[in-house]
Amino acid sequence: MRPFVRPVPSTWWLKRRVYFLFILRELTSVFIAVYLILFLNLLYQLSLGRQAYEIYLDFLATPGMIVFHVVALVAALYHTITWFGLLPNIIVVRIGENRVSSKLIAGANYVPWIAVSAIIFLILKG
Repeated sequence: MRPFVRPVPSTWWLKRRVYFLFILRELTSVFIAVYLILFLNLLYQLSLGRQAYEIYLDFLATPGMIVFHVVALVAALYHTITWFGLLPNIIVVRIGENRVSSKLIAGANYVPWIAVSAIIFLILKG
């Protein structure tokens, strides 16, 4: 005898805001995957020589690719911020009998992230 499986509509994730935000967070990985493919292709074009590399850079400078990169950046920021928000619920750190504050756990992730981002920005700025 087969167990009963309740039918679930394909729009189940639109019923609650929490579900929608979860699916949105998971969809950010699609943008990151496409960005990774573009980056790996950039490295490949670089290996083919200067002309191939410059043609690919021209492609990356098109308005559509600039929009894609902005969307990918927003997706990466959303994913990172929501992940850091989840960490205090996932990681329970105790010192003796006391639980470490969730703000401290989140801050222990935000501070290095901001510091490394600032260092990279300063290096790229020149």
